[in-house]
Amino acid sequence: MNIGLYTDTYFPQISGVATSIQTLKRALEKQGHNVFIFTTTDPHVGKGVVEPNVFRFSSVPFISFTDRRIAFRGLFEATRVAKEVQLDVVHTQTEFSMGLIGKYVAHQLNIPAVHTYHTMYEDYLHYVLNGNLLRPVHVKQFTKAYLKNMDGVIAPSKRVEKLLDRYGVQIPIKVIPTGVDIEAMNGDQRRDVRPELGIAPDDLVILTLSRIAAEKKIDRILDLMPELLGQFSNLKLVIAGDGPDVDLLKDQVERLSIEDYVIFTGDVPHEDVGNFYRMADLFVSASDTETQGLTYIEALAAGTKSVIFDTDYTENVFDDVEFGQVFNSQREMKEAIISYLKQGKQAINPTKLKTKLENISATHFGKEVVDFYKAAIDAYSNKEVNDD
Repeated sequence: MNIGLYTDTYFPQISGVATSIQTLKRALEKQGHNVFIFTTTDPHVGKGVVEPNVFRFSSVPFISFTDRRIAFRGLFEATRVAKEVQLDVVHTQTEFSMGLIGKYVAHQLNIPAVHTYHTMYEDYLHYVLNGNLLRPVHVKQFTKAYLKNMDGVIAPSKRVEKLLDRYGVQIPIKVIPTGVDIEAMNGDQRRDVRPELGIAPDDLVILTLSRIAAEKKIDRILDLMPELLGQFSNLKLVIAGDGPDVDLLKDQVERLSIEDYVIFTGDVPHEDVGNFYRMADLFVSASDTETQGLTYIEALAAGTKSVIFDTDYTENVFDDVEFGQVFNSQREMKEAIISYLKQGKQAINPTKLKTKLENISATHFGKEVVDFYKAAIDAYSNKEVNDD
């Protein structure tokens, strides 16, 4: 099968969406499929750089998300390329520029188009004129308009499926949690990152790894640090990632007088994230806006337990304290963190971990997506026959 993935964000940009797309690409290729990435140009990719099966289209920074890109041309070029490689299915990963191009290409080639709904836009309206311009009803209208006439949509979690049902989306919806490339997470590039971060071997380490933005609620973890340090004087909090709220969080660290106990790493290359998860005694996320929980399952794949805000997705992952705990309040988060830190870092039961990882692996993810493609292709073929 020849598959076209259309996305506004892809490596070297660092994001959960870029990671999930690369994971899907590799999983599909391992099954013997040909995968072609249609994406935006990136200032960090030099002109003339050859990226096999990656096609980039002229773009500019996206308003309010300047680290993201929007293509401003490429409609006819993308169609030409898609015809040359003889795409069987279009899979869009964005509702914006490359997603619209993907829909156009599918229409021109008479092939099905499916979509993955990655982002709960209602959680991000504050980025556009401080929330004074767009309302949830606008997101609903926009989403329904984009998905109209498509042949199916993948929801990374039950939470997303419920949202799409509430919006009144009529096309087939299938919940397929994003998988993790376990081999890459535990690959050959293993190293101890503690020394370069100035962390002693016997220090206790809490890690949070994400885009550094308001919706990730990292400030709530920082608020707990003075109390946690009262019980664990050798505790360090590592905040890995970059984003618009770095300076705000650094100001908070100063106000709390915990500068010696909090480490900001900046962006972490994807090939290195496994080393960061393994370095930590505990992974913590206070974000209540996650749709696919990619960081949680990356931590689990690296063998590190987690304390995570409770969402629809977490019930499929943290069904055993062996893997981690969920919370719904600041008090519950604190109690769970203290409980795990008192235990010290303990290996997850290997039999339980193996079973869990099989269910969240990239291989399983890829097979589920291929089944969805096949169903969309069959339904599209039947529709074409009936129309004739």
